[in-house]
Amino acid sequence: MSTPQPDHTHQISQRDLRNRSAEIMDGLERGERYAVTRNGHHIGDLVPIRRRRRAVSRAEFAAMSRSMPRLDDRKYREDMDRHVDDGLYDPYDRAYGRGEFTGDGE
Repeated sequence: MSTPQPDHTHQISQRDLRNRSAEIMDGLERGERYAVTRNGHHIGDLVPIRRRRRAVSRAEFAAMSRSMPRLDDRKYREDMDRHVDDGLYDPYDRAYGRGEFTGDGE
């Protein structure tokens, strides 16, 4: 569900903000924006927050994926072999070496 884009920003005074806060909050929920003034001077803006989507549709994902470069599996593996040293440590050897999984209660 996307928020509709308003055609213009409403200008409201600090007094309007105080006296009509519920009405203004409802407007924000509808996607309206407000420029707040004090003594005729613009002091800030009230804008609706952008809601995060929880999921991307399958069609959207497919459309985005079409523009992505193709992945060459062999080249990827070669790059990983060249840049990643698997011999640094094996977390299982490290854990067994400390007796973590031996059951001796260390």
